[in-house]
Amino acid sequence: MSVDNVFTRLPGALPEELFQTLLRRDTVHIERIVSRGHSTPIGQWYDQAWDEWVLLLQGCAVLRYANSDTVITLNAGDYLFIPAHTKHRVDFTQPDLDSVWLAVHLY
Repeated sequence: MSVDNVFTRLPGALPEELFQTLLRRDTVHIERIVSRGHSTPIGQWYDQAWDEWVLLLQGCAVLRYANSDTVITLNAGDYLFIPAHTKHRVDFTQPDLDSVWLAVHLY
């Protein structure tokens, strides 16, 4: 067994969002996502066939659901459950600070 830390090895340059698998089993996939000014491209939506639970460990992010004017602002420590097939997107992450996410995908 080895101990690691979700805040270690954050990249200096981050041209694209970073997705790293921390644990994968038959029914669960846990990943670290690092965003720095990244957002979902305009007109695109995530439409996943599985449930997802996300925890924003550091930074700030703004999410939006399709067909809704509701804007969800997440700050460090905030978490959100996104049911399967709930179309959503990331509208904003801070450009000057890493937004570090812990995402749990439930199959």
